[in-house]
Amino acid sequence: MAVQLNHTIVAARDKKVSATFLAEILGLSAPVPFGHFLAVRVDNDVTLDFMDGREEIRPQHYAFLVSEAEFDEIFGRIRERGLPYWADPFQQRPGEINHNDGGRGVYFPDPAGHYLEIITRPYGSGG
Repeated sequence: MAVQLNHTIVAARDKKVSATFLAEILGLSAPVPFGHFLAVRVDNDVTLDFMDGREEIRPQHYAFLVSEAEFDEIFGRIRERGLPYWADPFQQRPGEINHNDGGRGVYFPDPAGHYLEIITRPYGSGG
């Protein structure tokens, strides 16, 4: 059997706000309740299971590989919402996207302070 990521738990200040934000910004199906979680399923059957955090939220990084067309759609939603975005993980290039490995990428925050990223080429794939 090949090892595959099945799910991960994402702490949030408000799981409904954060899960809905992710689903909407990425153009995914609405979150689904699962126990005390709200699960957002991505296209490779991995779920991000949002839960209300009991302690201070420690920001995490979540990167999503998308097609060129999906990048355009998602980036359009980022800009429509007036979200800050950066070309780099250190927030040194605000209002820009990157062209790493011959693709495109951008970083932006979610409502809980997590650092989201969309890329059109996997890192190290050349270009």
